[in-house]
Amino acid sequence: MEVEQRKITKREEDENNNQPSIQEEEQETEEEMSGRKIEPWTRQITVRGVLVSIVIGVVFSVIAQKLNLTTGIVPHLNSSAAFLAFVFVQTWTKILKKSGFVSKPFTKQENTMIQTSAVACYSIAVGGGFASYLLGLSHNTYELSGENMDGNSVKSVKEPGLGWMTAYVFAVCFVGLFVLIPLRKVMIIDLKLTYPSGLASAVLINGFHTQGDAQSKKQVRGFMKYFSISFLWGFFQWFFAGLEGCGFAQFPTFGLKAWKQTFFFDFSMTFVGAGMICSHLVNLSLLLGAVLSYGLMWPLLDKLKGSWFPNNIDEKNMKSLYGYQVFLSVALILGDGLYTFVKILCVTIISINARLKNKPNDLDDVSDKKHQKFLKEDENFLRDKIPMWIGVAGYLTFAAVSTVVVPLIFPQLKWYYIIVAYIFAPFLAFCNAYGAGLTDINMAYNYGKIGLFILAAVSGREDGVVAGLAGCGLIKSVVSVSCILMQDFKTAHYTMASPKAMFASQMIGTIVGCIVSPLSFFLFYTAFDVGNPKGEFKAPYALIYRNMAILGVQGFSALPLHCLQMCYGFFWFAVLVNVVRDVSPAKVGRFMPLPTAMAVPFLVGAYFAIDMCVGTLIVFVCEKMNKKKAEVMVPAVASGLICGEGLWTLPAAVLALAGVKPPICMKFLAS
Repeated sequence: MEVEQRKITKREEDENNNQPSIQEEEQETEEEMSGRKIEPWTRQITVRGVLVSIVIGVVFSVIAQKLNLTTGIVPHLNSSAAFLAFVFVQTWTKILKKSGFVSKPFTKQENTMIQTSAVACYSIAVGGGFASYLLGLSHNTYELSGENMDGNSVKSVKEPGLGWMTAYVFAVCFVGLFVLIPLRKVMIIDLKLTYPSGLASAVLINGFHTQGDAQSKKQVRGFMKYFSISFLWGFFQWFFAGLEGCGFAQFPTFGLKAWKQTFFFDFSMTFVGAGMICSHLVNLSLLLGAVLSYGLMWPLLDKLKGSWFPNNIDEKNMKSLYGYQVFLSVALILGDGLYTFVKILCVTIISINARLKNKPNDLDDVSDKKHQKFLKEDENFLRDKIPMWIGVAGYLTFAAVSTVVVPLIFPQLKWYYIIVAYIFAPFLAFCNAYGAGLTDINMAYNYGKIGLFILAAVSGREDGVVAGLAGCGLIKSVVSVSCILMQDFKTAHYTMASPKAMFASQMIGTIVGCIVSPLSFFLFYTAFDVGNPKGEFKAPYALIYRNMAILGVQGFSALPLHCLQMCYGFFWFAVLVNVVRDVSPAKVGRFMPLPTAMAVPFLVGAYFAIDMCVGTLIVFVCEKMNKKKAEVMVPAVASGLICGEGLWTLPAAVLALAGVKPPICMKFLAS
């Protein structure tokens, strides 16, 4: 979840190497569009496109929900969505053609619409708070945070419910769609912001529709092969997981002693695939965090039991070792987030000032030649104008609805706080979208955390936790959705798709996501033991967010013994690592770890970091053997691994709900 703020895709990591292909793509796009008339926006959205986007959005929502509830790390699946859209529709049209039916040609504009709608759908599962601030309100998370902890009031509990969660996401997720519509032309054409993720998606889609059939067939075959392997492997593993702690997911790869410290390979194809998509830096940062925490600090702190914390205390008590695990991970995330927030704010101010003075800005990552204005793209982008009154009226209407509905769900969050939040939201959304256009870092979660601390502090001891968590989601949703929409506008600009069609697709995806995401959450919540710190679905960010709210209410008295001093150290370590990365030469800075990625294993454990490092090792070896082939096949293979095991989750959940248990328990014991 938090790691999405980083440039974690291979495409972004190798951006400099890919620039020539981008320039070639631009030339191809211009040549192609000069001889082909672009369809009106109403024909760019098709029935088959909407159906395909719903299917992809539902599957990705389940996958994202699983990743959120297990580790909290969800890689960018935008490229996978574009690829699956291409595979599904191309396969369908070929089947119809062989059957003697004539179907509408599949264009890159339609491909863009499907990808946009699917991403909007699964983004609700990623950022809707189901595994973080909303689940942080549950009674289980309240108990894990310490029932006797000051500021952790028993009144600050709201059990997950399908009705109120659906109403909440509907109330807060649509506001962000309208807030930056009036600035669409300014940010995409006048300021020529890069939006690397949006540009990368456009390059990928353009490539699908310009490359030869042979390469497309290789990608499709690769995807189907590894999708089948992953699905069947998930099915096979199920037979050996009869009881908790059984099965291949608990295989003591490096011995039982290492297994007790969570160092083992759990044979998760989902995390191996995620590791293939994430950059080497993210995966190695995860491994470093695992070694630092479960390999070094936690064993040492456990020896201080009886000195720093009582021997007879419950291991889930926040005054025990568990408290150090939670708050040290919070310190790393806050240090990383605060530094990045200040940096992006400074970059934004300096860049705006330079543009106002018409001076060249050395903060831009790419030369003017690579950003030259293509008149056909600009003309197409401006042709289907979205009237300003739609943006203003939509924002005011949905903000008013949210101001009425959210206090009905959370009486602790007063309506006047919501009004103040929505007054500042357009400014925050602009700063975040502008910063993301320059750096490709979406800071929505950090804006949400700032809102969390402020609302928790001003709402009082009894109401602070609920007000902080609910308000965090409200602010984060506006800022995040508006940034995603602006990235999609960049994709539309580059693929010659209509902004109106893009906006309509985003609306469709958001509506579907607000329905599907709560359902996918309750699929896991009902079928599995969600929130159990020793189970598979730990939901680490639920505990992290609740304890952030408690800190906002109570202050540092909530910390266990000597934890404050350690938190100071980890906070400034996170800041120092970022400073070194930014000021040192590239050959040094590129080896600096990502503190937010390091923080996740502090709570989750080392096993998933090992899985993802297996994925990164596969990519590294493939690139050494044949880099060109790896660039083509790695996204397809990774998507297959993620989707196969992710799809197996659905029948596994149905079997669990039906009371059908695996017949075998495979477990390893010391002799």
